[in-house]
Amino acid sequence: MSLSPAEVWKRILDRARQELPDQTFQAWLEPTEALSIEGSTIFVGAPDQFTADWNDSKHGELLSSYAPIVLGHPLNVVFRVNEERKRRSQMDFFVSPPVTPTRASTALNGNGTPLSDRYTFDLFVIGKSNELAAAAAHAVSQAPGKAFNPLFIYGDTGLGKTHLMQAVAHETLQRSPATRITYVGTEQFMNELISSILDRSGADFRRRYRETDLLLIDDVHFLKGRKETTQEEFFHTFNALYEAGRQIVLTSDRPPSEIAGLEARLISRFQWGMVADIGLPDFEHRVAILKQKAQLDRLELTIPDDVIHFIAEHVRSNVRELEGSIIKLLAYASLKHKDITVDVAREALRDKLRAIEGFEPESASSLTVLAIQQAVAKEWGVTVDGLRSKTRTKNLTIPRQIAMYLTRELLSTQLVEIGNAFGGRDHSTVIHSLEKVQQDITEDTALRSRINRIRGNLEAFNFRPITRVETSAVS
Repeated sequence: MSLSPAEVWKRILDRARQELPDQTFQAWLEPTEALSIEGSTIFVGAPDQFTADWNDSKHGELLSSYAPIVLGHPLNVVFRVNEERKRRSQMDFFVSPPVTPTRASTALNGNGTPLSDRYTFDLFVIGKSNELAAAAAHAVSQAPGKAFNPLFIYGDTGLGKTHLMQAVAHETLQRSPATRITYVGTEQFMNELISSILDRSGADFRRRYRETDLLLIDDVHFLKGRKETTQEEFFHTFNALYEAGRQIVLTSDRPPSEIAGLEARLISRFQWGMVADIGLPDFEHRVAILKQKAQLDRLELTIPDDVIHFIAEHVRSNVRELEGSIIKLLAYASLKHKDITVDVAREALRDKLRAIEGFEPESASSLTVLAIQQAVAKEWGVTVDGLRSKTRTKNLTIPRQIAMYLTRELLSTQLVEIGNAFGGRDHSTVIHSLEKVQQDITEDTALRSRINRIRGNLEAFNFRPITRVETSAVS
């Protein structure tokens, strides 16, 4: 009696289970299923294209070699994406869809960017750093236009601002599917405004944005420095929606009062409702985020608790880095055919494992935050402890700001990490410091020369050329 594709695949998997490490089998082969047998080939379904390609390149030939042993005849194993999973994003690798899909996976009634099924309240892990923003977002979704209008959420990159914003849309659509929602980034708003001016479709542009029931605008800090026309249109759009009692949700990397170049009338309106920040997750919060991700991806048995605690202890920058560390660890362990342990995690994530105090280098020739702090402290005649202290006297504030600026410029260190290295300062304080130094070096040639001298010393320390101080904008 001939075997079904499922039975054939089970026999091959049973053999593979004996030969491959448990973590490799669970992460890469367990989520697969037999699709069909055509001639001398069995087609196996994978949850996404990345997994299909990985299994083909890393396991395909090995699995095919098991066929003569368990079946008595050769059979090629080929992986392909399950038809129902093809619409998923490559970035959703290892992430299972929510149990109950929402209507919000569509393009929001034709307005704006589609929502991600992953960005719901159920999948948002709440901790001390984001509980106020999460509570405010949930309140807005229950009573749009009545509670906290506008809702302004700010924080550094990768901490969950966009997640909360989209969660509001998901929940609103579940409660009222007919709600008209527009979700765009500030750049898209500006580009559409320019297009409407060029093709004389201003009335359509205004109708689209002013007749929506829920307006979600991401990254409003990009309004900084925009021409008066953009801020003028944004102002009138805001007023029209607010006066009509329609909900507005905005995100930014800094609070309204610290968005340089933003008109005062916009700043005041952004502060009318609730301004809530999202900070860096603490250790317990990071553990909870990693455990939830492991549960969602059905990897609870694959990643031991001690490995989760190890990652949470060393990867402190943001949620995206945490999730990226899990993906990198799984890929590394599979490639090396090793079980996932703390030692394997240390190997896989060695580029991410930087000690918080001083950001010690991986080798003697690497430039570090500590080296920058020492160089600036020596130039200004202060101590490194002074740069890290809470003291705000002028003799410490100026060199501290310059050290932050050089850290950002030379190491591309994230804002929250810079804040941690300089006494646990808020990322908005770091942003202010960067912008202040950038402005000063455009006006003070002596200061610019002084900073370039420090760069020269750091260049010799780092064994690589470093771009001289110019007057480019701080990003």
